[in-house]
Amino acid sequence: MLEEINKEKTSADHLFYVSLKYTKTCDVILNLIERWRSLIELCFEQIIKKSIKNKIIKKVPPSPKHKVEFIEKTFKKNKEIQEIIPIYTLFKRIPLLPKQREGEFRKKVVLKIIEEDKTIEINMNKLKEYYQTVEKFISLVKKDFL
Repeated sequence: MLEEINKEKTSADHLFYVSLKYTKTCDVILNLIERWRSLIELCFEQIIKKSIKNKIIKKVPPSPKHKVEFIEKTFKKNKEIQEIIPIYTLFKRIPLLPKQREGEFRKKVVLKIIEEDKTIEINMNKLKEYYQTVEKFISLVKKDFL
């Protein structure tokens, strides 16, 4: 599992530091978000495996939604886990939502995600925030759950 997590993290880091730096397109942003989503799911799987091993639960929750609910309830006091859950749910919804692209191939590339009641702008600063949150979460998982 550690190997899979490291492989996915390496791919995400390459997208963040190299591809996005030179390409500056919304497609790269979407690929990066997809990598982060996949990475977070791998970490959730590891948390659940460790929970089964420690006899916190008896079996793997049946659906991704149940997995997230279990992790959210079980680790209420863990700041890194509580910070990553809303980001993960956003990342899961992004492929299904309408999007607008602005400033592609320029310094101020912005991907706008249009929800019913609001618009989320994902720019370089927002990606840096997501990156820091994902990094803290991965560090926690590697330290406590591997």
